[in-house]
Amino acid sequence: MAMKHTEKQIPPQPHWRFCYTMLQKVSRSFALAIQQLDTEFRDAGGFSERGSVIVLWAINSTYSNNICLYKDFLEPSRASSAVAHKKQQQPNNSFCQPPIASNTDLVLVCIFYLVLRALDTIEDDTSIPTDIKVPTLIAFHRHLYDREWHFSCGTKDYKVLMDQFHHVQTAFAELDKGFQEAIEEITRRTGVGIAKFICKEVETIDGYDEYCHIVAGVVGLGLSKLFHASQLEDLAPDYLSNSMGLFLQKVNIICDYLEDINEIPKCRLFWPREIWGKYVMKLEDLKYEENSVKAVQCLNDMVTNSLIHVEDCLKYMSALQNPAIFRFCAIPQIMAIGTLAMCYNNIEVFRGVVKMSKGLAAKVIDRTRTMSDVYGAFFDFSCTLQSKVDKNDPNASKTLNRLEAIQRTWRESGYLSKRLFYCSL
Repeated sequence: MAMKHTEKQIPPQPHWRFCYTMLQKVSRSFALAIQQLDTEFRDAGGFSERGSVIVLWAINSTYSNNICLYKDFLEPSRASSAVAHKKQQQPNNSFCQPPIASNTDLVLVCIFYLVLRALDTIEDDTSIPTDIKVPTLIAFHRHLYDREWHFSCGTKDYKVLMDQFHHVQTAFAELDKGFQEAIEEITRRTGVGIAKFICKEVETIDGYDEYCHIVAGVVGLGLSKLFHASQLEDLAPDYLSNSMGLFLQKVNIICDYLEDINEIPKCRLFWPREIWGKYVMKLEDLKYEENSVKAVQCLNDMVTNSLIHVEDCLKYMSALQNPAIFRFCAIPQIMAIGTLAMCYNNIEVFRGVVKMSKGLAAKVIDRTRTMSDVYGAFFDFSCTLQSKVDKNDPNASKTLNRLEAIQRTWRESGYLSKRLFYCSL
C-alpha cells in the first residue's frame, strides 16, 4: 500500500521514473525498519548495501542546514514535506525545496542513495583493475555534474544503474545547489576513504575500526545531526553515534564472510589480519572443512570484538526521546545482536548464510516499542550467546566478560521487572 502511494508521487519525467524504479530494485533488504519513522523522516531516510542496515547520510559541519538522509534498507513509503516546511519557517535558513513537485521529497532519497550505491558498485566490482578503480573512486564526485561520463561495471541491477547513470545525473542537476554541494562533498569523502582500503588489506584492529568508520560510523554521526537539526533529539556524543554504525557494520562483515571470500574474480577481505592471523595462514583457509575448529575460534574472536560497541549503543538509544526515531534506531540494533547470537560458535557461517528467521524478525519489529523492550532483547540474546560459549575457546573469558557487561547494563537500567521474555533462537 505504501509503495503504491509513493509511486503516485513520483514525477513523470523519465529520469525521475528511472531513479525511483532503480531504488526499488537495489534497496529492499530492510524495508520494514524505515516504516517506523514518521513521515517527516521517510522522505529523507536510508540504508546502504552489504545486506544490512547502514544509514547513508548527507549532513556534515559545512552543510548542516542541508538535510538529506537516505536509505538502502528501504522500501520507500510516503513522502512528506514536513521537514522542509519546518525549516522554511526559520529565518536565514539555507534549506529549500528542489525545483520539483513539493510532495515528492522522495526523489532526494533516490538521488543520494543511488549516487552512493553507484560508488559502492565500483568498489564491489573486483574485476576492475586497481589502477583504474582507485582514481575512479577518488574522482567520482566530480562526475555527478558530467552527464557525458560513463563507467560500466557491476552485475544485474547494479550494471543497469551504472549503464544508465545519466538519469541520476540529470535528476541530480535539478536539485537545489545546497543539496548538490552536500551530496558532492560526502561522496568525495567516502570515495577517498574507500579508495584507501582498495590499496591495502585490513591489517590491524585499529584499521578495521577505521574502515568501519568510513563506511558506517559517519552514518551514525550524520544521523544524529539530522535528529538534532529536526529539533526532536539532543545531539548525541560523536563516540556513541560512531559505535551505532560500527556495531552494525561489523555484524555485516561477519555474516558476509563466505560471500566476500568467494567473490569472483578476486575475493574481498574485510576481516582484520590481526584477528584471523592467529588461526590460519590465509583468510580463505577458514572456509575449508579441515580448518573448522580454527575457523569457529576465529569467528568467535570476531564476534567478541564487535560486542565492545554494545554498551555505547544502549547508551545512545536510551537517550532518544522521539518514539519513531527510537524504533528506527533500535530495531536494526536488536537484529544485529540477534544475528551475532546465531553466528557465534556456528560453523555454518563458513558454509552458507546465517540469518534471523522471518518469524523472529517480525516479533522483534512488532515488540520493539520502548527502551525496556530493547534491554530485554539484548539481555535475551546475550544470554543465548553466553550459553554457546565453550570454556575451551581461546577468547572465552573475554567474551563472557563483555556479555556480563551488557547484562549488567540491563540490570542497572531499572527495567528488570518489565522484561518481556520475547526473544529466542
